[in-house]
This record gives sequence, C-alpha cells and structure tokens, in this order.
Amino acid sequence: MYKLVFATNNKHKLQEISDIIGDKFLIVSLGEIRCFEEIPEDFTSLEENALQKAKYVYEKYGYSCFADDTGLEVFALNGEPGVFSARYAGPECNSLNNIAKLLDNLKNIEDRRARFRTVIALIIDGEKFFFEGIVNGHIGFTPKGNNGFGYDPVFIPEKFDKTFAELNSDEKNSISHRAVAVRKLIDFLNDFLDKNEQ
Repeated sequence: MYKLVFATNNKHKLQEISDIIGDKFLIVSLGEIRCFEEIPEDFTSLEENALQKAKYVYEKYGYSCFADDTGLEVFALNGEPGVFSARYAGPECNSLNNIAKLLDNLKNIEDRRARFRTVIALIIDGEKFFFEGIVNGHIGFTPKGNNGFGYDPVFIPEKFDKTFAELNSDEKNSISHRAVAVRKLIDFLNDFLDKNEQ
C-alpha cells in the first residue's frame, strides 16, 4: 500500500479525506510522522499555501506528501473570506466568530452566492501537481446543523435545501469541494501507481 502524508493536524479533514480515499492508500497525518511544528501558511493564494505545506514536509521529512488549502469565496464580498477563511475574525478566532463576522458582513445583502474552493498540492518523487475542487451554493441567514466544521452550518450547496452541516458524511462527501479535488488526486495516483508497477 502506497504511503502518503496528508499535511494536516485537522482531524476532521483527515477523517473526511480517509473516508473518500478508502483503503487504496495509507494516509498518515503530520503527528504520525512526528511533525509537530506549526507549518507556515503565509501566502495570499490557496495554491501557494497548499504547496508551501507539502514542500515543507517533503523537504524536511522526505515523504511524498499532499496538502490542501480551502477558502469560502462570497461573491458579494469580492471573494472574502477566501484564503483568510480560517482566521477571518482574527488570529485567535474560532468557527463561531468567523460565521458571526460573515453573517454580519452580509447583513442587508441580497446576493448571497458563494462557493467553496479546495486546492490540493501533491509532491511525489520530487514532482509537483495541483488538483482543484469547487462546489457552488449560497450563504444561509442562520447557522443550521451539527455535522461538519468551519462554515458548514451556513453554506447551502446548489440543488440542496440543507446546509453542509445538516448533511450526513456520505451526502457531503459525494458533492463537497474537497471530495472533487480528492477524486482528481486519486485518479492521478492510480495512474501513477499503474505506471510504476509496469
């Protein structure tokens, strides 16, 4: 089984990715390779942040690695919070603070269209690859649901009348931005393994 490091300490993300990938690959976290330092994310694009994390692990620990960065992009707010989604309400904020700020900024705004965008950067055998996943939807007026994390309680995906946080894991994983990007990653990895086994 091919071993890949997923450059995260976010147990929700790790579980979500492991559920999507299944048993084709062994996905290990930063903690499992004893990487406990804070990996910087100081660029202004999802692509650069994801690559920065993957490069850090590959260069320092020698493992093939993938990393993701995800942003919620709200059209009426010129793409905010975007790359700053995790710290939208400030460096010490949490999801509740971020959601409160987002809803406050959307007060009296009718256009609530938004999208989640995930970019995965993979470094495997020293080569770099990118995979993108997007899900369109809109922002609800009040948080609903207890599943998921981040902005899930206020994001309603297209063709649904429930927030991400009201969907079960299977429903969310069938349509989510991360799932779309991960499926592209898996297709690539399957081709990569087939070529290397020949």
